[in-house]
Amino acid sequence: MSEKSAVRFEEAEKKKGVIITSIAVACASIGWLCRGSIPLTSVVALVGTYLMTGDRYQWIYIWKKTHRRDFLGLRVLLVTMFKIWWWVRQGKTVVTRWEEVAKWAPDKKALVMGDRALTFREGDEFSNRIAWYFKRQGFKSGEVIALFMETQPEYIFLWLGLAKLRVITALVNTNLRGSQLIHCLRIAGCKAVVFGDEMAEAIKDIQADIRDMPLFQFNSPERSKVPVLQDTSHLAAELDEMSLEPFPVVPSSPRDTLLYIYTSGTTGFPKAAVITNMRYLLIPLGVHTSARLTTSDVIYDPLPLHHTAGGVLGAGQAIILGSTVVLRKKFSASNYWSDVKKHGCTAAQYIGEICRYLLAVPPGPNDNTHNVQVLFGNGLRPQIWQEFVDRFGVKRVLEFYGATEGNSNLVNLDSKVGAIGFLSRLVSSIYPLTLVKCDEITGEILRDVNGRCITCGPHEPGLLLGKIDPKKAILTFAGYADKTASEKKMVRDVKRDGDCYFNTGDILVMDHFGYFYFKDRTGDTFRWRGENVSTTEVEGVISSLIGLKDAVVYGVSIPNLEGKAGMVAIADPEKKLDLTLLAKGLRTSLPVYARPLFVRILPEPPLTATFKLKKKELIEQGYKPSSHSDPMYFLDQKSGEYVPLTQKLYDDLLLGTIRL
Repeated sequence: MSEKSAVRFEEAEKKKGVIITSIAVACASIGWLCRGSIPLTSVVALVGTYLMTGDRYQWIYIWKKTHRRDFLGLRVLLVTMFKIWWWVRQGKTVVTRWEEVAKWAPDKKALVMGDRALTFREGDEFSNRIAWYFKRQGFKSGEVIALFMETQPEYIFLWLGLAKLRVITALVNTNLRGSQLIHCLRIAGCKAVVFGDEMAEAIKDIQADIRDMPLFQFNSPERSKVPVLQDTSHLAAELDEMSLEPFPVVPSSPRDTLLYIYTSGTTGFPKAAVITNMRYLLIPLGVHTSARLTTSDVIYDPLPLHHTAGGVLGAGQAIILGSTVVLRKKFSASNYWSDVKKHGCTAAQYIGEICRYLLAVPPGPNDNTHNVQVLFGNGLRPQIWQEFVDRFGVKRVLEFYGATEGNSNLVNLDSKVGAIGFLSRLVSSIYPLTLVKCDEITGEILRDVNGRCITCGPHEPGLLLGKIDPKKAILTFAGYADKTASEKKMVRDVKRDGDCYFNTGDILVMDHFGYFYFKDRTGDTFRWRGENVSTTEVEGVISSLIGLKDAVVYGVSIPNLEGKAGMVAIADPEKKLDLTLLAKGLRTSLPVYARPLFVRILPEPPLTATFKLKKKELIEQGYKPSSHSDPMYFLDQKSGEYVPLTQKLYDDLLLGTIRL
């Protein structure tokens, strides 16, 4: 047999194995969905894996270790895909789905915050009043109104009422001020602004710049006597005049834009991501199915409602699936478990650095006396995962991966420590995500001689791409209000001519069993002493060494030296950081090239609203003593200790008189 014939034979054998395995998995999954158990057809999957070329024993071993996980994942995927397909086929939108949900148990609590709650009936009536009111104001289908308000039960029903009129709501981050706030209003084409009384000062500061936008101030029941800004409508008072009667349905499509949600990011101005009806239906449904939640579950959602995690994934459990959701205006680590216990929550959310904050709170009586069965979110660091589970007695952690605007979603269904999700190694094509090789410093995708992206193997870090297919709900990419920004996130000709993938911007690593682990954001990795340094990995180590304080790692340039040196900014408001212990811990925990050369002490945590660590401003200020008043330190190369970074030391670094 010639060499070419042998190659063709091996490829044919592999394809045969994959086909048999795929058929077996499909048959087994259908049987499981129908009867709740794995039928004998799963044995065929083993035969399929054996027919694969290469190390057959390895594939058999992988199948043995992962087939239960893979069947569970396939079941979740099929159930989610079928439900969303059926809803889209019916032409269902968030409004029409809500109308169904609100009728199931009208007197049941939908959204709870503190000692106040809105039932499904009350929420529907409030949303009807909003729809009638803004129709009377002359707003039309397709126009955009900004919602600038802190968390409260009425928040969700405000934008839901606008959706009944088919008006799009832009959910503006309440931390924004000045030029960034104006930018967000302009980029989404807002025709008006609804704001909470607590945001009155922020609006007053920019009122002269947005005179073309009518303003509507909503006073929450607790602050009903707060004065209304000049030239502003008193929304809460005027709503009392509106009818409670159902608002007639305005024809809408599942693919119509429902909301704009701004990407918080860590750099640059926010971008307005398009959230269609279909995507709002899909996100809470996917987590609801994965976490095996029911309408009787009570979910704790202490996250801001202007972001996807709190306002879609969390609050969507009430709007789309009929569960009760407990809100909190501001996240509080010390009150997290007491809130959960008080409201009888059976599931709870986390995001970003929340789990680290919870661990940093001294042990209390509520740590293990709650009813939470599953905790879901993203950003639980591998370094604290097991400690967190052991201390708080959470039976299941559902870590997932996804982005507000993206179509690349992964879920860790079996609580594998550190993993953000998985794909089956045996039938990977069933969900078209791929890791491709890239320059970890610049994020530039590497291609082969044919111009195609190079797929990564196990344990090879790569950029995660998700195939875009407008015909499939789970693979659509609606993009941003700014079409130019949307185009920048698309990668074409990945595996064949004309295909198109969403660029997540994240570097992940997959192991032999198909589990994915987060490594870094493209651009966050920097190179020093000929080695790539992952900021995420270094942050995790440092945070563990300093008692779970906030630590932001980034690279800074030193004149006449190649690459970037490491710098860490540490939040130490209580001034208890021991730099000697930090230096000692770094010597035993990190290689020389990964140890930060500079340390900056911050008076408060540098966090975004979604508990992500900010970097842009810190990188710009660098290690120049005159750029800020925070204390800074330099890692002395002789002693291995951190010493104060004086102006003379800074000047010597620039002149190159200090050997590094």
